[in-house]
Amino acid sequence: MNWDVIVSYLPLYKDGLLITLYTGWFGILISIVLGLVTALIVHFKVPVLKTIAKIYIEILRNTPLLIQLGGAYMAETFRSGIEAVDTIQMESALSLGMTRRQAMFHIILPQAVTYSVPAFVANLIFLLKETSVFSCISILELMFTAKDRIAVSSTTVESLFLVVVFYLIVLLPVSIIGSVVERRLRYASFGN
Repeated sequence: MNWDVIVSYLPLYKDGLLITLYTGWFGILISIVLGLVTALIVHFKVPVLKTIAKIYIEILRNTPLLIQLGGAYMAETFRSGIEAVDTIQMESALSLGMTRRQAMFHIILPQAVTYSVPAFVANLIFLLKETSVFSCISILELMFTAKDRIAVSSTTVESLFLVVVFYLIVLLPVSIIGSVVERRLRYASFGN
């Protein structure tokens, strides 16, 4: 392994990392919004929209990431979290005079988030890793940068080493923070 090559490639990989983060987080934000809206439509069984939402989920979950945003994955994450909350919670909130909307946003969703954290963090990591599919359309994210360096200068070991290092820099903190949040939410909900 040539460390001089690695040092000279660092600016290219830094730029690739920034593009990876930009596309990854942009996709994640959109997928959170689409996922939550879709999960609420399915949960509340909104006429017509529920059928459209289920078709959307099934089609997009079974297509390559390159042609979808990940909203279908987040929808299933949120839906499973909402369904994990006991139905008695909604019934209790309604019996106390809350509207369904108030109960959803003040009682059900906070608990659903707790249940959804493990799958949510897994989806975050998945979506950040899968930004590499953008290299297929020549967006200079991390994987494209590595492929470019390998093609131009035949520095396979150094290029792949840097991809691994840069993905670890991004994904390891997300994984650790996700585990900490999951533990804190679990303890807050269920005690020590």
